[in-house]
Amino acid sequence: MPQVIPGRFTAEIDEPFVVFLIGMRVNKLLAFSKWIPTSRAMSPMLQSLNQNPEKGFLGGETFVYWRGVGLIQYWRSFEDLERFARNPADAHLKAWQRFNQAIGADGSVGIWHETYLIEPGKYKAIYGNMPVFGLAAATKHVPAMGRKETARRRQGGDGEPSVPLPAIQTPN
Repeated sequence: MPQVIPGRFTAEIDEPFVVFLIGMRVNKLLAFSKWIPTSRAMSPMLQSLNQNPEKGFLGGETFVYWRGVGLIQYWRSFEDLERFARNPADAHLKAWQRFNQAIGADGSVGIWHETYLIEPGKYKAIYGNMPVFGLAAATKHVPAMGRKETARRRQGGDGEPSVPLPAIQTPN
């Protein structure tokens, strides 16, 4: 189990980056032969990306929700993400072709993704009493103090939110 780090932390990255959300939804629960291969297709992609950081994958988190699974991924650039998705030598293109052949538009399994380009300082990431997680695990995990405490401060605002945030109490 990951170590919980008491206190308030944030993520630090000084370059643009991409947040990529991707997932699948089981629409026909008994269509095991359709959704099991779809769900298994992501693991080889993630293994390859983790073993080859030059591809631009910074890291990510997996989550399960009713009828599906999703991933939050962080990428160095949209170009890196697209290059991985379209490269015949990488696992994604083959998995996409298998999905279209096996499922296509039959409605048994749904897939989705969303892509966001984030400029430096135009994000907020707060982790209170958490293991290193999410964007902080993919980039740099730092204490949320001073200008890093709120998005308003990072973006050059007046430094004071309209409603002050309570401090997280750390054990003595």
